[in-house]
Amino acid sequence: MVFSRFLSWFGGGRGKPAGSPGKAAAHERRRRGKVDVWRRYEPLHHSISGTMSSFYKVRDKETGDVVGLKILDPKKVGPIEGRYKGLGKPSEGEIGDRITGRHVVRTLDWGVAKDGNTFIVEEFLDGQLLHGLLSTRRALPPAQRLDLVRQAATAVATVHKAGFVHRDICPRNFILCPDGRLVLFDFGLTVPDKPVFLQPGNRIGTPNYMAPEVVRRRQADRRLDIFSFGVTAYEICTLELPWPRGTTGRAALQHDTTPQDIREHWPDIPAVLGKAIMGCIEPDVARRPANLDEFLTKIAAVDLGPAGVAGT
Repeated sequence: MVFSRFLSWFGGGRGKPAGSPGKAAAHERRRRGKVDVWRRYEPLHHSISGTMSSFYKVRDKETGDVVGLKILDPKKVGPIEGRYKGLGKPSEGEIGDRITGRHVVRTLDWGVAKDGNTFIVEEFLDGQLLHGLLSTRRALPPAQRLDLVRQAATAVATVHKAGFVHRDICPRNFILCPDGRLVLFDFGLTVPDKPVFLQPGNRIGTPNYMAPEVVRRRQADRRLDIFSFGVTAYEICTLELPWPRGTTGRAALQHDTTPQDIREHWPDIPAVLGKAIMGCIEPDVARRPANLDEFLTKIAAVDLGPAGVAGT
């Protein structure tokens, strides 16, 4: 399992989606008092420190289940959440509870620990970060590239159908399980899909995958995730990015220029798949797909054979 990651730079900027499973249980969790997490959970692995949290592999002493325990750093989360004060933004735990699907991590519980820090309990996923897989620079079989692109698109579509915008779609926030299932995690930057939460100024995300409307301080919508997904899909297919890779926010400033055609890296990519991915990374937001179901429909007929599992 992995931990929350995000990159926020430059700074600035500034309801509740209807319909969600587990509402009764969610309300019950919010009503209870502070939890002694280290009485309830037995650490099985040292913590992994992220930008906004620490993550532990733990055993639930009440159920015996092995789960992931995420403890948020209030000093780092506070400034982010403060931008939405008075707007009724759900907490990260509540958001995770409302987003359910095969390709998103399951949120099992959340609350406030006795030390005052917020905690989130998630299913424990024993797998490899998609970022780590791509960083090996070993080209994936074409069928696996297509399979991972479809799974990633399905995951992001699940977030959008639940009424949210993830805001940090990138390979670091996907984990590939041993059975080949790709799972999206980390809702630390996720907000309701409403204009008030996506106003100009919030330059938040991972620069190499950031949409130009975010970089240029324009009003945004869920299509910022479609752009970030498109960059991720491009990288899955080619191990390269559509624009020069960078380590700072300046890398994202190029994303309103014409991207390098994916066929320059994969000349034999099925034309429909290549065109669909390039459509997602259109600098002009109006030219991107309206939603990822539209993208999935476009590539539905593409067939590259059995996908297999990472490492085979």
